[in-house]
Amino acid sequence: MNAYQPQPAEQRFILLDVLRAPQQFATLPAHADFDGDLLVQVTDEAARFVGEVIAPLNREGDEVGAQWKADAVTMPPGFRDAYQAFWQAGWPSLACATEDGGQGLPTALKAMLYENLSAANHGWTMAPGLLHGAYECIKHHASPELKARYLAKVATGEWLATMCLTEPHAGSDLGLCRTKAVPLANDPEGRYALSGTKIFISGGEHDLTDNIVHLVLARLPDSPPGPKGLSLFLVPKFYEDGDGRRAGPPRARPAPSGGSEPHEVGSVGARERSEVVCERIEEKMGLHGSPTCVMRFDEAAAWIVGEPGKGLNAMFVMMNAARLHVGLQGIGLLDAAWQKADAYSKERRQMRAPGGTAKVGEADLIEEHPAMRRILDAQRAWIDAGRVVAYRTALELDILKHHGEATRRDLASRWCALVTPVLKSAWTDQAFHGASACLQVFGGHGYVREWGIEQIVRDARVAMIYEGTNEIQAIDLLLRKTLPDGGAALQQLLTDIGAELGHDEQALRVKNELTRFSAFLRDQLLPRATAKDAPADLPHWLADDFLRAQAMLLMAWAWARIGSTPGAEAARWQTSQAGFWRWVWPEFEMRLAMMESTLAG
Repeated sequence: MNAYQPQPAEQRFILLDVLRAPQQFATLPAHADFDGDLLVQVTDEAARFVGEVIAPLNREGDEVGAQWKADAVTMPPGFRDAYQAFWQAGWPSLACATEDGGQGLPTALKAMLYENLSAANHGWTMAPGLLHGAYECIKHHASPELKARYLAKVATGEWLATMCLTEPHAGSDLGLCRTKAVPLANDPEGRYALSGTKIFISGGEHDLTDNIVHLVLARLPDSPPGPKGLSLFLVPKFYEDGDGRRAGPPRARPAPSGGSEPHEVGSVGARERSEVVCERIEEKMGLHGSPTCVMRFDEAAAWIVGEPGKGLNAMFVMMNAARLHVGLQGIGLLDAAWQKADAYSKERRQMRAPGGTAKVGEADLIEEHPAMRRILDAQRAWIDAGRVVAYRTALELDILKHHGEATRRDLASRWCALVTPVLKSAWTDQAFHGASACLQVFGGHGYVREWGIEQIVRDARVAMIYEGTNEIQAIDLLLRKTLPDGGAALQQLLTDIGAELGHDEQALRVKNELTRFSAFLRDQLLPRATAKDAPADLPHWLADDFLRAQAMLLMAWAWARIGSTPGAEAARWQTSQAGFWRWVWPEFEMRLAMMESTLAG
């Protein structure tokens, strides 16, 4: 079945025309010289690379999968060559600073690239998916010595990175982590011996790059219990020449499962293998092309990153960046599912459709059947609106980083804090449920492997879980970002996005809905949820509906922005817009009603 093909012209319409990105870039000294011609060149070349190099590997990556043997992982055929071409062409470094080996381009270009990569081959894209977060973490928290050794390698993608948080007993509750770090005696590097086991580590072992940089949460001997006692450490797969060696002589590792003899781990050329072992890879529902590893650290020599006890502060730099990219995964995977379903609907004939064009005794294309049209139009509405929200978030990240005025940076920070959890949660949820709906377009053919749609459903499911489950995103949004300030930041955000809209019929409708939700927040939710006699768990019962209602509002805002843009009068955009108001927007009323019922007790 057809492999995914990026649509850069549609992406650029959102970024350039709907969001007017050039005007935003002009206010940022780092991007003031960035012009539309360069954007077209970069996005077209990215689309070509993704369509020709990455997308064709998707099916075999799923069927062959990553293979583990003797603590080493071999990636599916073609994956290493594709990754080597990827980093050598400069794709991982698009938005990294030029002084770190990057290209210094806007974050929005990177967002568009990773949306396409996730749509084309989610399993392969898991490998470079954490580079952006690891780069920011090392750049902002590592010592000058660590930066000199690792920053450029991670920025360019020459070496890949991991984020080692989860332990068998500690998933979302990181405060339960037991991995320990003990200072190495008489070590000139000032390193620590890191010991413990981490699970669910994406890309913990592979053959894509010559080294892997592990960023690991662990606990110092004198640290207090809970999350405030965690520190962050860096330990590579290989110590490069000049990095120093482990304390004491090389040890023999225990043989991996199924083996009988211990094996020595010593120098490899000018490098020495660290005491980091991949014990196995998980057998998963999807993402077979991405090794999800169980990693064991056996007194591995590691450097601390940032201050002792401030590990979560450093790690959240990675996690917040990762959540934007997971939201983009949701948009990309939904687009991949929609592309397959739309193509199939244009070639498959079944029965005569009400109001169709088939003659008696013939059959219409299934795209003419209202049931199928409803599915396709609703998913396309999610994709288009999702791009507006995600690309706007990428623009705000650049403003937060580069704008000269503190007031404007504060606005960008507010946007990212309040919108990122909605983007991550709502669009990964829709990636799975929407891909399942697209499978329905195929009927029985969708349930077999031949057409490829079932792989998207399987691959999409995990995005609702990792980088903070969708339920945690909802709790974070309401309990940590809305209730503490009495809803002031959110109220202002709703006012601001309403002020961006014009005075046409759709814009006025959206403004009214924003005002209505703001009044509900002020007059019903906040007084009841914060009352002295309110049950302690009341906000938790509200959180999911609260986030989903905001997702609907952001989509309505996005469609008002699209609708007022020249070019949106084309049938392609009008069809998706109608799909939103008919088949998606009614959920807003449902979520409000559910919250009112919960508040009423």
